[in-house]
Amino acid sequence: MGMRTKRGKKFKAKVALAALKGDKTVAELSSEFGVHATMITKWRNEAKEGLVGIFGKNDRKEVKEYKIKIEELYKTIGRIQAENEWMRKNLEV
Repeated sequence: MGMRTKRGKKFKAKVALAALKGDKTVAELSSEFGVHATMITKWRNEAKEGLVGIFGKNDRKEVKEYKIKIEELYKTIGRIQAENEWMRKNLEV
């Protein structure tokens, strides 16, 4: 069995980008970078999926909804703090 090598993100991105270019075969890239063809194909596919996420409109919608929810929670916290302050002053708790 071969020894597994831990590859960094920059290296993986470099190999995936080369695979996405398509000017060399996966076998050529495998020889050039010393990485098994299966890994190159995997990294290329992960890069494709990642690019879709970058340009996806749903992500922006989710972020907007998240920000609105945070704003609502801060308003609720503020209201509760004001109520607690009023109770401390008026009920001598």
